[in-house]
Order: sequence, then C-alpha cells, then structure tokens
Amino acid sequence: MSTELMTAAIYRGAQTFAVETKPKVGPKAGEVMIKIAYCGICGTDLHVYHGHMDGRVGRNRVIGHEMSGVIETLGEGVAGFAPGQKVVVRPLDACGTCPACAAGHSHICHALKFLGLDTDGAMQEFWCVPARTLHCLPEAMRLDHAALIEPVAVACHDVRLSDLKVGEDVVVIGGGPIGLLVALVARDAGGKVVISEVNENRLAIAQALGFDTVNPIKSDLAAQVAKATAGKGADVVFEVSGTQPGVDAMTRVAATRARIVMVAIHATKPQIDLFQFFWRELKLIGARVYEAEDYERAIEVIACGAVPADQVITDIHPLTEIQTAFESLVGDPTAMKSLIKVGDFV
Repeated sequence: MSTELMTAAIYRGAQTFAVETKPKVGPKAGEVMIKIAYCGICGTDLHVYHGHMDGRVGRNRVIGHEMSGVIETLGEGVAGFAPGQKVVVRPLDACGTCPACAAGHSHICHALKFLGLDTDGAMQEFWCVPARTLHCLPEAMRLDHAALIEPVAVACHDVRLSDLKVGEDVVVIGGGPIGLLVALVARDAGGKVVISEVNENRLAIAQALGFDTVNPIKSDLAAQVAKATAGKGADVVFEVSGTQPGVDAMTRVAATRARIVMVAIHATKPQIDLFQFFWRELKLIGARVYEAEDYERAIEVIACGAVPADQVITDIHPLTEIQTAFESLVGDPTAMKSLIKVGDFV
C-alpha cells in the first residue's frame, strides 16, 4: 500500500529552505487537517531564516503560522466543524494548568508552545492542528486576505489593551507590517493616528492609506505631535520599532496620563525615561500575542475592509519559490507583507 505524499518547505539552517515531499499523515483525535491556501512571512520567520532561533526550532522544521486554508478532514471526536470550511489557526498551544492558564490568560501560558515554531507549521500542503485553535471564516472572504488575520489579531490585541477611545490622538512608532496594521486598527477604533517611520518606502505606503506621517530623522517628532495636539501630546502611543530611538520618542510624545503599549520585541534592554512616567503619570502596557476575541475582531476588520488587504499584501510567491521569497524580502525595502501561496486555490 503506497503512502500519500505532500509538498513541504523545510528550514535546514544557514538561510536555506528545502522544498521536499513528506508523508501526508491524517489528524489525531481532537485534531483537524487543513489544506493550506496561503501563509504569510512574518518578522519571526525572518529571525528563523537568519539562524537566530536555531536553538529553538532546530534545522528540520516546517515553519509558518500566518495562514489560511480549508478543512480537509476531521480527527476522532471533533465536532462543530466540517470539511470544506474556510478557517484560520490561532497558533497557541497552552498547557492549561500553569498559574497564567488558571487565571484565564492561556495566551501567555508559562509553557506556551507556538505552532509553526515549536511544532511544524503551515508552509506545507496539509497541516494538522488541535481543533480548539480554529476560527471559521465568512464564506465570501478571500483566502489571500485571510492570511492577514493572524497579524491583524496582534494589532487588535494591542489596540484593545490600550483602551483607545474615539477621538484620542495616537502615535505609532514604527511603520512596518505590524505598525501599519496597528495604525489601521486604531483608526478603525476612532483614533487620530500619526505614524513615525524612517523608511521612505513605508512612509509612502502609509501616506497612500491616508495617514499623517513623520520621518523622525528629518523632523522633530515630539514637536510635530505637540503642534498637532495643541501641546497636549498623544493619548496612546504604540512602540513598534524595537529601537532605542523609538523608546526615547515614546515618552517624549506622550500626553499626561497617556498609555504606552510596548508591541516590539527588543533584542537588548532599552533605556527608559522613568522620570516621565512619574512626571506625567504614564502607563506602560505589555502586549505579547492575542486572545480568541482578538481573532474574531480581526476577521471582522478584514471583512469590512478597514484593513485594505490588497494594499498591505505586496507580493505572493508559490511554495516552490520560498527560498527566493525570503531572499527577496530581506533585500526589498518596498515590501510590506509577503505571502507564500501553498495550495491550488484561486
């Protein structure tokens, strides 16, 4: 009896992916097999590509978690889903027993596993995942657009934790993919948003989407924000740059009692102006990933067009060209969100 095969892109280390065939193994009890349509390349995937996470992912891993697809088969005991449904995966596998899980915060479980990093991920034709991680999509939603739901859920979580109110002034520091999505979600929530970014190509994309922008290398960001807010400053600040200048700016632009959301992962410990937290009674909020409600909100935001997916997605490569896709993304200052087309979907 022959074994059915499928195509997968496997990270082999040293900035190398191998596109190979591997056995197609059905879902275990409690799992669902998904036929993958698209998978986005995120900043963490780029860290893997550069070898920065070899100690965690190894050199025999199918990565990818920003995905969309269609249910292929159900494992034993799975109810509430059916083959053919369009879905996305919330790629978090919590232990269920640690203090964070017991407190209802399983998204920051003490032993959290991230699907597509700590396990094989979505850059393969078929992916088996726990059914509890699925979110169903509107039938009319395009699957390339749906591949944005995971990063949009990050933005939804960030904005939700900021407690943003309609009409408040917002500064997003860092206009990369996540920063842009945070800005779009914040605008949809009623914020008046300014994006600070040093990359002129990203500034052009933000401006095309209707945002006010500042290049802090060319202009004084704090002065620009003060002028736009009659000296008040920003009510909400999102630090998405991951840089020391970004951390310096976040306290300079903040209004009295502003909320600052730390979105970026900083490779080294930044210096923070704690005096400003005392002087203006600022709040610093950490935001790590997302919860189920953020995924549902992300689906709504994309379905209603608040995130213009066709403008955010700047290129799509087939799975067989994954090596080229990563190499191109590293060297392309104009790219925003790159997708890998995995399956044969329109």
